[in-house]
Amino acid sequence: MKTRLTPACTPEQAAALAEAALADTLETLGRVPAGRRILVLEGAPGRWLPPGWEVFPQAGGGLDVRLAQAFAAVADGASGDRTPALLVGMDTPQLSARTLAEALSAPARTGVDAWFGPAVDGGFWALGLARPDAELARRLLVGVPMSTGTTGAVLRGRLAAEGLRVATLPPLTDVDTVAEAAEVAGLAPDTRFAETWRGLSPTVPSRTVPSRAALLPPAVPRSAVSASALSSPAFSSSAVSASALSTTPAPGGTTR
Repeated sequence: MKTRLTPACTPEQAAALAEAALADTLETLGRVPAGRRILVLEGAPGRWLPPGWEVFPQAGGGLDVRLAQAFAAVADGASGDRTPALLVGMDTPQLSARTLAEALSAPARTGVDAWFGPAVDGGFWALGLARPDAELARRLLVGVPMSTGTTGAVLRGRLAAEGLRVATLPPLTDVDTVAEAAEVAGLAPDTRFAETWRGLSPTVPSRTVPSRAALLPPAVPRSAVSASALSSPAFSSSAVSASALSTTPAPGGTTR
């Protein structure tokens, strides 16, 4: 459940929005070429899980540790491959498959060691490694302060310190507040998330949803974590999923 959507939304409404965002994310990632799709999840999956996804249990510890372990789980697979892996958060249901397919295509991957998807709140919605390695993932992620306006900057600094050549993905707004929910629903009106928001918005006090002018990215951003994962000879995409913390998170930022 997205706790920062309350009290404007009831806990049940917040959970419905989180489930819709996760379902949209999994559907989008299902259209991105990948040999393997992995959902890192705390708890049992629901009816929203599409066919063809593997479910890995989420590790314990803070968000930084859980994200690092998600990469380790892919890197330590039975095949022993070091195929590219991309961790995607579920708080950006407006994400398009084309955005990822183009950035991760074979020509675009040439000379790239990592991918970084910044969130407008200062966090990140995606992180990819061309050659995922458990120790590298720990060096990059463990100890990064999550849920702050500098989360993304700290991670970018670690990527640079490792000497990795980083391709930057488009910045996206992740959903943590009703203002962001309204904004994202407007950006992607045909998603399950937007449909769910339209069904709930009449019950959300209008004073809690700012005018369009107020929906610009905040001066001090947030971060998010949650995900789904793909892994394959072509490209592997990983994502930490909805009940990452007993709430639904989105990568690189906060769980709320």
